[in-house]
Amino acid sequence: MKKTEALRRELVPLAQIISWAQAGIDPSIMGVGPIPAIQKAVEKAGWSLDDVDLYEVNEAFAAQSVAVIKELGLNPEKVNIQGGAIALGHPLGMSGCRILVTLLHSLQRTGGKRGVASLCIGGGMGIAMCIERT
Repeated sequence: MKKTEALRRELVPLAQIISWAQAGIDPSIMGVGPIPAIQKAVEKAGWSLDDVDLYEVNEAFAAQSVAVIKELGLNPEKVNIQGGAIALGHPLGMSGCRILVTLLHSLQRTGGKRGVASLCIGGGMGIAMCIERT
């Protein structure tokens, strides 16, 4: 929704999108597409990985999210703090929505400001979005 429409409806935005990126890697390496996508999105935002308060990394399967955390050197206590898709669900066709809404509410609950949501996509793709609470 455009900011003008939100104001017209007297709605208060939870956050704004700062940047996003997608990346592709060799499809034979399943699940690590979020690594370059997160790096690109964070760089486009002008942030460092340490500037991010929370990460919501889609957990297609446990080893996949562990690989992303390890490769990026993320603090595991800042990743999927409500539990990942194994605990919360991996709804077909709406994983991105579930991840983003979980991130928004986790930032609000913890008082965090900056967050990154990411997903792996079949065929070696990854996507990431940087958001900032308003």
